[in-house]
Amino acid sequence: MIERHGHARGAARPGARLLGRLGGMVLVVWGAATLGFFALRLIPGDPVNVLIGLGNVSTQVRDQIREDWGLADPLLVQYLGYLGRLVQGDLGTSYRRQQPVADVIGQQLVPTVQLMALAVVFALLLALGSALLGRGRRTAPLAGLLELVAVSSPTFWIGLVLISVFGFGLGWFPVVATVGFGALLLPAATLAIPVAGIISQVLRQGLDDAAALPFVDTVRARGASHTRLVVRHTLRHAAASSITLTGYMVGSLLGGSVLVETVFARPGLGRVALNAIVDRDVPVVLGIIVLAAVAFSVINLLVDLVADRIDPRLETKQAYA
Repeated sequence: MIERHGHARGAARPGARLLGRLGGMVLVVWGAATLGFFALRLIPGDPVNVLIGLGNVSTQVRDQIREDWGLADPLLVQYLGYLGRLVQGDLGTSYRRQQPVADVIGQQLVPTVQLMALAVVFALLLALGSALLGRGRRTAPLAGLLELVAVSSPTFWIGLVLISVFGFGLGWFPVVATVGFGALLLPAATLAIPVAGIISQVLRQGLDDAAALPFVDTVRARGASHTRLVVRHTLRHAAASSITLTGYMVGSLLGGSVLVETVFARPGLGRVALNAIVDRDVPVVLGIIVLAAVAFSVINLLVDLVADRIDPRLETKQAYA
């Protein structure tokens, strides 16, 4: 009876952990939406000015516009109405474009997703290469220097250097093109380099820590080569923390896309966010904040699941915590 009860409780814990993670996702999205809503309402200025543009209208018309858009309601009523619409999937309507925010975001979502996906691939490849090559006595100082430069360099500076060298200098990649795989390479590399520097440092430290564990001597005693030891054993132990860090760093890619899309004159959510901030288009800015929170939560959930698969010890610790 005790054994059956223990098995049932152990089987139920993964479901409980998943429900806990989903609950955490809801709290993150709610917190981001709430903070964004009240923070944007603190910005000086009248949203009606954004709605009417450069037109000069009477006070009666301005009051009617404010009433139609719900801007005359108390702030708490506006907030509760916004949450109610958000639960139904309604992100509101753009002040400037007079379109649903979901449509405004959807029109520019694909270019940003493509850019971020390729940047993640580049970051992981660069980090893995730097971590493996940087463990030698001769290559470690160079790898550490390159990682330091990558981490400390501003994104816009990296983009300008890549454009100057590989765009104008060597002519290998288009500079202002927005269509095609070649047009993605330089922007994705610009986003990936700083992230790769951070991940590489963590991954290399993880490899060093894993190499000092007792199982390494056992694997070597079985006749395993150094390459097999690293690829099949120590890299797996070191990858869990690096993958978790990668999930957190993906959020920074969305912020970096604003600069990258501006430097490379690319379409995307970064340009939409920048224009919405300049135009004080509050619903669009708030919609992008909510989208970023949802993406961040989903990515971190997937990262946690992948980390559990790579290193089952993490799942065991959580099960008995």
